[in-house]
Amino acid sequence: MALVVALALITILSVVLTLRKKKMIYLTLPIVTLFGFALVKIWMVPMPFWDTVKFIFDLRG
Repeated sequence: MALVVALALITILSVVLTLRKKKMIYLTLPIVTLFGFALVKIWMVPMPFWDTVKFIFDLRG
């Protein structure tokens, strides 16, 4: 639950910064945060990194 609140706050902050400073680069902050979170979760798996990534993408079909 805390993660959802943190991501929501980051998103709201980036939208406010984008509207105030008129720079679209601030909208990449939530995307980068989600990507970083996904990488941390992948690194937490006790398998080698590339084996974990291959396993995740093999789950699709």
